Amino acid sequence: MAAAGGPADAAAAALAAAVPGAVQEAQDFRGETTIMIAPEAIIDALAFLRDRAAPRFPFLTDLTAIDRLPAEPRFEIVYLLTALDPPARVCLKARLSGDAPEIESATPLWPTAEWLEREVYDFFGIRFRGHPELTRILMPDDWEGYPLRKDFPLVEEPVEFVGRVPKPPSRIIPDVPPKGS
Repeated sequence: MAAAGGPADAAAAALAAAVPGAVQEAQDFRGETTIMIAPEAIIDALAFLRDRAAPRFPFLTDLTAIDRLPAEPRFEIVYLLTALDPPARVCLKARLSGDAPEIESATPLWPTAEWLEREVYDFFGIRFRGHPELTRILMPDDWEGYPLRKDFPLVEEPVEFVGRVPKPPSRIIPDVPPKGS
């Protein structure tokens, strides 16, 4: 762990002591601490930072995901937590396998996680165990696939323009075959 000495760094050290085996890695970049958490310990880590850390991080500011294809584990779930006194932010990440990605839901800790987790499910197909209503939130119910996965096929939909007509993406973006093929 980088020694920036800020409140989030102190929280990372306290988390490592309070939840043994949870912290896999921690780093500080431009004043923000990022802690890689073992997926099976994510709820204990989030609860510790919310309830017992000094400072406490009571706000789940955001929850999202990253598709790291072709790397494995393929997905990262990203939790951005905020403390008010003193002001600090900490980022927790948990890596999930590309085969049936699933992690425990944070809705028992933060009710607003329900909407954020539904968005991640809708766009990445990552399931949250214990979620009260894991259904699509932005895409149509009959949509097939998960559009923010890197292996989701790019499609073009004709759009009628008046005036200057832009080139379709396939004429702008070069056709580059995936690595290893």
